[in-house]
Amino acid sequence: MEISETLAAQKAFFQSGKTLDAQFRINALKGLEREIRAAEGEILEALRKDLSKSRFEGYMTELGMVYAELRFMIANVRKLMRARRAKTPLSQFPSKGFCLPSPYGAALIVSPWNYPFQLTMVPLIDCIAAGNCALVKPSATSAETAKAISRILQKAFPPEYVAPVTGGREENARLFEYKFDVIFFTGGKETGRHAAKCAAENLTPVILELGGKSPCIVTEDANLRLAARRIAFGKLLNAGQTCVAPDYLLVHPKVKAPLLLALEEEIVKMYGEDPLSREDYPKMIGRRQFDRVLSLIDPEKTVFGGGYDEKTLKIMPTLLENVSFDDAAMREEIFGPVLPVMEAETLDDIKSAISRNPTPLALYWFGKDKRAAMRAVREISFGGGCINDTVVHLTAHDLGFGGVGESGTGAYHGARGFFAFSHIKGILSKSETIDLPFRYAPATPAKEKAVRKYMK
Repeated sequence: MEISETLAAQKAFFQSGKTLDAQFRINALKGLEREIRAAEGEILEALRKDLSKSRFEGYMTELGMVYAELRFMIANVRKLMRARRAKTPLSQFPSKGFCLPSPYGAALIVSPWNYPFQLTMVPLIDCIAAGNCALVKPSATSAETAKAISRILQKAFPPEYVAPVTGGREENARLFEYKFDVIFFTGGKETGRHAAKCAAENLTPVILELGGKSPCIVTEDANLRLAARRIAFGKLLNAGQTCVAPDYLLVHPKVKAPLLLALEEEIVKMYGEDPLSREDYPKMIGRRQFDRVLSLIDPEKTVFGGGYDEKTLKIMPTLLENVSFDDAAMREEIFGPVLPVMEAETLDDIKSAISRNPTPLALYWFGKDKRAAMRAVREISFGGGCINDTVVHLTAHDLGFGGVGESGTGAYHGARGFFAFSHIKGILSKSETIDLPFRYAPATPAKEKAVRKYMK
């Protein structure tokens, strides 16, 4: 069907009321899980073709997180759907109040190429759990995974409930112009602004998951060996093509040299002396991304790595030292296996450095001083993050995940994902046994006195 026809069919299906039933939602989620498990080998192979991801990394960062979200929603959807009691004022005595989650209707979900399966399925799971229909647009850049997603959705759902749509940037731009009931977009800021503009034209709620230059701070009292291992892990997942990857380091001058040495050793432990030859080391998604990341590497400031393979589109893990904000690597989000290292001694130095870029999606802090860490996370604006680790805050359902400012609006994962796709109706249920007369016209001094008493 054409997009307009599919959208109309989904709105009609939603109006039928079928998605309001808890068991209907649970059955839909279970059906999706069955199709994903049946296609697991196909999905992992598609990720290998698109991004050179190993089966291990593909499962850990994509399939495993999807299964975890499915388990959470299947177990909790009834509880999340319940009305929650709310207090009512004395002026409305006797009455009861409650807040009731209500699905929006027909949702649009647009996902990116870097984690093409996870970043499509997790918001879709939240969307279904909340009782919506969905039109799903996977990225055409990760073409093999997009094909696998389309086949799974076509097997799991009728198109009037959940339907995939294919195409590239032109289709993305055109999709946002339709009047959906809610839009969920993950990707770059330019397209995110277009999505927000189109949503505003239609007064449509929008959740934006974008990105930014996420800092990683290493203090003087940090456990350098563990910090190096966890920084390398977070930075080199998907060869750095991760929206929450540590984008640059702010390191205390006294520990910079030993940290750099530890980083080099940990990278070699993970990927060997020649990462470019390893099948389990991911590649850049395409030539454009490959050339862009290479342009950020200054050979004169490269202290480790810097190599690349034009045939496989792989770039070695690369460390840059003595970097300034005038360098290319500090003027945009890197989104590749390149890690600039800068010095910062005090919290004021750290805050000043971070303020040179728009609000980041993530922040990572390594150090033993808990009070310093808590001061930093309170005083610095960012989406979310970790103390003494990187990236893994995404795996905790109760934390939610989302950006702030230019790194995004709204959050999802777990309960926050359910509520991202829900409107919360506030309801006051009034008793018929008592009807206070002072609220009714005509106005009198006595009624005004009563109003003032009850509405203090």
